Amino acid sequence: MMGAIVLSHRWLGIAFCLLFAMWFATGIVMHFVPFPSLTEAERFAGLAPVDRGEIRISVGDAVAASGIADARRVRLIQRSDGPVYIASGLTRSRAVRASDGQDAVISADAALAIVRAHARQRGLDAARATITGHSDYDQWSVPNGFDRHRPLFRAALGDAAGTEVYVSSSTGEVVLDTTRSERAWNWAGSVLHWIYPTVLRSNWALWDGVVWTLSLLALIAALLGAVLGIARVKIRGRLISSPYRSWHALHHLIGLAAMLFVLSWIFSGWLSMDHGRLFSRGQLTPAEAGVINGAPDWREAASLDRQSISSSAREVEWFGFNGAVYRRDRVALGDQRLIRAGDLPHDEQTGFLSARELSALTARLAPRCDAPSVVADDDFYNVRSTLPGSPVYRLRCGELWFDIDGAEGRVLQRLDASRRAYRWVYSALHTLDFPALMAHPRLRDVLIVGLCALGLAFSITGIVIGWRRLRQSNPVLPGAQ
Repeated sequence: MMGAIVLSHRWLGIAFCLLFAMWFATGIVMHFVPFPSLTEAERFAGLAPVDRGEIRISVGDAVAASGIADARRVRLIQRSDGPVYIASGLTRSRAVRASDGQDAVISADAALAIVRAHARQRGLDAARATITGHSDYDQWSVPNGFDRHRPLFRAALGDAAGTEVYVSSSTGEVVLDTTRSERAWNWAGSVLHWIYPTVLRSNWALWDGVVWTLSLLALIAALLGAVLGIARVKIRGRLISSPYRSWHALHHLIGLAAMLFVLSWIFSGWLSMDHGRLFSRGQLTPAEAGVINGAPDWREAASLDRQSISSSAREVEWFGFNGAVYRRDRVALGDQRLIRAGDLPHDEQTGFLSARELSALTARLAPRCDAPSVVADDDFYNVRSTLPGSPVYRLRCGELWFDIDGAEGRVLQRLDASRRAYRWVYSALHTLDFPALMAHPRLRDVLIVGLCALGLAFSITGIVIGWRRLRQSNPVLPGAQ
């Protein structure tokens, strides 16, 4: 039995030692430099006030013109070519002109004008901006969240930061930006860590299977090493020693010191690719989605037209919640006005959904729902709204929890017992986002860097041992004897 463990660990270690080293090194980079994205603050800063004088059709007419029968939400924004309604359903979005309901398709020239207007609003230099690509995928636009926007126009601003901006071909919105620094660090971080080359990641199912399998084999290699490492421990007096010498001894002793971290980190990394295999995915059932934010009767939105849109509104959104139609006028990142069809405006000081409105939802959502409560900032399962200061309400319906954004009525997370367990065995173990550590970010930084550095040192000893083993068994390798 032990012979089989030794042999399996040896060759799995040789196969995966470089992968282990890469994961630990890139994990340090990823902790400080996330994958490129357009933050909500950046997106909103790029919006101009809506020109109300050019709005000649209602939101109901816009939904009809879009042809999206299952439209859940409609937004009104100002593009460089005029105001447009953007209707969004389950799988696609489409923009129509607010002046006549015609399809608001964009060309490369229109995309460039949109990029320049967005950059001006954010105070970026776009004097030398040019369109540099129009494609479904590139290295930074592979995430599935961009599927409804493909193909994407890519524009280089030509500024000192090397900023590149991506524009949706279906809505004409800026949906992503990257800088030269972000791209460079992510080649050394996320791209390697997630095994994220475009040719693989553009096929989600293939990428998912490949990375899940590699992670599982790496976990098996680590488990075999742990068993072997413990079995080979020698106790001399009160000291632990190794029967090995040189690099083997270093690998053994560092492995013992790093064993718990390496096992928990590789295990939780494997679970990051779970995607419903062992734990629930946290997605609403069709029945739950139909109750909370099903497609509303857009004819009811007509009553909202009597409430004038603020002249300083940069984005107006209509959405369905609990069978009613709401409109929210956003005048600043953390400032909005919320109106329900047939009602007076909500409290001007808050502009959010109330606990009373959430309570009305519970009777239709599930049996045995408690009264809604506001999720505390230090909650173990905390999730935040994209709107600063907006409350997030939690509905507890038996073992099911629903966290709902008070600003826009979206379900931010659905937590059953399986999903709550996943939060600890994946997120907490892999990113050390334990509440106590999140309260001390500097200490968390030190722990993450220190533990990953220890894991990297352990992996380097494995690389040396593996290379020496290959040289012994293959005389054509450099340095073989």
